[in-house]
Amino acid sequence: MILAGRRVVLGVSGGIACYKSCTIARRLTEAGAAVDVILTHSAAEFVRGPTFEALTGRPVLQSLWEPGRALDHIHLARDAELVAVAPATANLLARAAQGLADDFLTTVLLARTGPVLIAPAMNDRMFAHDATQRNLDMLRHRGWQVVGPAIGDLAEGPSELPGRMVEPEEIVVHIERALRGPTSRLRGKKIVISAGPTREPLDPVRVLTNRSTGRMGYALAEAAFARGADVLLVSGPTSLRPPAGITVIPVSSTEDLCNIIAQHIPSADALIMAAAPSDFRIDQPAGGKRPRINGSLTLTLEPTVDVLGATLSRRPAKIVCVGFALETGGDVTRAREKLRAKRLDLIVLNDAMEPGAGFEVDTNRVTLVTATDAVPLPLMSKRAVAEQILDRIEPLT
Repeated sequence: MILAGRRVVLGVSGGIACYKSCTIARRLTEAGAAVDVILTHSAAEFVRGPTFEALTGRPVLQSLWEPGRALDHIHLARDAELVAVAPATANLLARAAQGLADDFLTTVLLARTGPVLIAPAMNDRMFAHDATQRNLDMLRHRGWQVVGPAIGDLAEGPSELPGRMVEPEEIVVHIERALRGPTSRLRGKKIVISAGPTREPLDPVRVLTNRSTGRMGYALAEAAFARGADVLLVSGPTSLRPPAGITVIPVSSTEDLCNIIAQHIPSADALIMAAAPSDFRIDQPAGGKRPRINGSLTLTLEPTVDVLGATLSRRPAKIVCVGFALETGGDVTRAREKLRAKRLDLIVLNDAMEPGAGFEVDTNRVTLVTATDAVPLPLMSKRAVAEQILDRIEPLT
């Protein structure tokens, strides 16, 4: 429960995108947050209050005139850790910028002195209008965080200009960062994370690779971003969607991975090598596709570059370094030898033969190995494993 006990006010104003707010409310609740939803009168024309009440398990707030709620707008403005408005329509932005307080949501916003996050959503021409841009500038000047809008299909058809509300998952990521980042020691730190497999060409068509999906590295990137870090994700080929808010540099071969890591670690505060680079490559890749009709094929393999070893000289003195060791047996002694040889602060050992761990699954079972101890973790989601790893390295940064 990443947001266990955190209190969030989710304001929903009356745009067609407010159906996506149901997903935001659900995701925040699943993460452990207490979510108080405020619907404007227009929003309630699109999505009724009972929907949000069923998703959050809490009463939905709509009117200033409901009995027993005379001061709820003041209490919510004061007690919530974050007020998020998604969607924030052009009308809502205009009223908030001018300090109007003519409904429950704008009254809360006017009384609010803490963090506010807004996700604009409207027709692209309405967003581009000078009045909307001035209103947004005014809200940014007050310290409000603006997420989006994105470019994509609108209710009235395709568009190549901003206006569409960013997807709920991205908004939830930014809400988590706004809640967790300010108190984290990783806030503002640069963390370089590698993820996924590498590919070594056999010929222009075929490659030598492994079964890594990149899920562990991507989970680490998402968790570090949520803690306020500036994350650079160096990713081998994967089908995963790039995480919100994170710079992703794609690579293909192990040599490519090594070169990018060497380029960026001199300015990094932490390096987490969660990628699964190929250990071998073809000594002489063919210039054209090798036809099957030629019969059997014998390959000569040679070792690829050891990324952690090759970049030792480029590491800053105070950088925190984390490596991964995927073994078929979970040998702590061998992992600790790798820890010493590559001057790591932590090595994450997992057994490729362990059910529910390793590649192509959403869970993992690892042992966190340092120079002095080895802590086995139970089977858990890769995001939960990522949180455990960051808990270990955060005090070292």
